[in-house]
Amino acid sequence: MPAHHPLSDPQPHPEAAGTDLTLDARLVLGEHESVDVPVRLAYRGDDPLAVGLEFLGPAAEAGTWHFSRDLLWEGLQRPTGLGDVRIWPPCTCHGRAALRIMLRNRDHVALVDLPTRQVRRWLRRETFTLVPQGTEGTLIDWPAELDGLTA
Repeated sequence: MPAHHPLSDPQPHPEAAGTDLTLDARLVLGEHESVDVPVRLAYRGDDPLAVGLEFLGPAAEAGTWHFSRDLLWEGLQRPTGLGDVRIWPPCTCHGRAALRIMLRNRDHVALVDLPTRQVRRWLRRETFTLVPQGTEGTLIDWPAELDGLTA
């Protein structure tokens, strides 16, 4: 990734900046059945640890799921996640070229396949440019977060 020099390359302040990526995803309904659904990945500098996965169109009732940007990145390399969100990288040995995300709540489980190349490119070129990996903590107002937890 190229170095960013703030004086020679003015950009919006990271806390105010964001980036979205709209994709055609596949909602897996069964072993041999799936449907296309539009989704939007969203990242905001004022919430530097998380990405949002928003279901659009007829699938909008599934809402928006928020989870770790690092979890999404790690899921491109190896199976990851515990609890409500789990991610698996493409598995060509099983004929799956997509990134698979499992979303689970108390009542439902959804498997969503996203185009791997587009997700990887978006994370690298957009989100890591806004907030480089490892610097997220410098953008969080820790005293305000602590106040919110103890209120």
